[in-house]
Amino acid sequence: MTSKSKGRSLEVTIFLDFMHFTNHVNTVDEENDPLTGHLFSLKGARWRSLRSKLTPVFTSGKIKMMFQTLANCSDDLVSVVDKHIEEVQPIDVKDVVARFTTDVIASCAFGIECNSLKNPNSEFRKYGRKIFEVDMWDSLTRLMTFFLPNLLIYIKIRTFRKDMTDFFVNTVKETVNYRDRNNIIRKDFMHLLIQLKNNVKITDNDIGDLNNKSKMTENIKNDDNKPLLTMNELAAQAFVFLAAGFETSSTAITFCLYELVQNPEFEDLVREEINMILVKYDGKLSYDARSVEHLKTLRKYPPVPIHTRECTKTYKVPGTNIILDKGSLVFIPVLGIQRDPKYYPDPDKFDPERFSEEQKATRHSATWTPFGDGPRACIGLRFGLMQTKFGLATLLKHFKFTLHPKTEIPIVLDLKSFFLAVEKGIWLKAERI
Repeated sequence: MTSKSKGRSLEVTIFLDFMHFTNHVNTVDEENDPLTGHLFSLKGARWRSLRSKLTPVFTSGKIKMMFQTLANCSDDLVSVVDKHIEEVQPIDVKDVVARFTTDVIASCAFGIECNSLKNPNSEFRKYGRKIFEVDMWDSLTRLMTFFLPNLLIYIKIRTFRKDMTDFFVNTVKETVNYRDRNNIIRKDFMHLLIQLKNNVKITDNDIGDLNNKSKMTENIKNDDNKPLLTMNELAAQAFVFLAAGFETSSTAITFCLYELVQNPEFEDLVREEINMILVKYDGKLSYDARSVEHLKTLRKYPPVPIHTRECTKTYKVPGTNIILDKGSLVFIPVLGIQRDPKYYPDPDKFDPERFSEEQKATRHSATWTPFGDGPRACIGLRFGLMQTKFGLATLLKHFKFTLHPKTEIPIVLDLKSFFLAVEKGIWLKAERI
């Protein structure tokens, strides 16, 4: 849609009028397909209730609490790149960084060490890939989730295959039961979900002192006397944290490295920035030693190129005669908006200065929405940025990258992929610094 409203595109207007577009376009069938009962898919009052419970889990204090768990995965990331250098092999960047982000999410969300960097064929990595590896039947099913969601529920067709559902649900149950039985407390996302399952209110009081249980004794319940989070709901939230977290962050890191090797002056600039910051923190990457702040490759390459919304109240587009009826499906072309020369002149150019405070002030904020916008913006934004920046900083601190001839230029995007991806991959060479 290209209708304008006082200089705004319809897509931008939708983000501004959130109350008319509160739902994503997804099927939810918690009884037959329990992994669909996650925050991203839930609608209306169910979404609002769960969002309010989970919001305290994603505060900056909680994210900082998880930093060391994330950092523990970085040594294996460096070792994998070192091995490629030793064997004089090109690096499939997406595969390597996806294994890194899988290890991070497995540790933080599921409380397990899956070691996919050391073992690319680990069971966790296998099922993580399966989330987005779809055949013709999967494609048809996921298309039906947009246009015939009630039919899917009626005939009990799953969005996610049974073997994948069983793996993630059983993994969560085993972790939760083991921690409950052995009174284990760990600074991760899983611990906070278990607190909700046990009707313990999540606050910032327990940061840095999880073993002091006197700070975690405020028990609360829903009005219907049910737990704040059931076991299946807990599993669904851990699952979506994995699905939304490992692939999006690895995509962002991949395209960022691709742009940096195409623009080596920026690669040197970022490395200099990282080293300057590390001087202040004894040469160690830490939560406070955040870097690569100005890199905005998510403009050219938003991992999720389209947002979906369902019109929940009849809506007349301001300044036009267009009326969207309740139930209408809206697709917001994030990639199109972020490459629109009206907002970003010479849009194919990689130019971090577009995001200087001066230039940002010339554009509406809704012209850059890789994490969504409004109350349904990605709840894990802080964690995603931390994971992405830490992965980039780790790699650029230790290695200089150049393009390998195996990478086809210009790159061709894979039209079958749910997330933005390159058909034949992005391959790099690395050398130790």
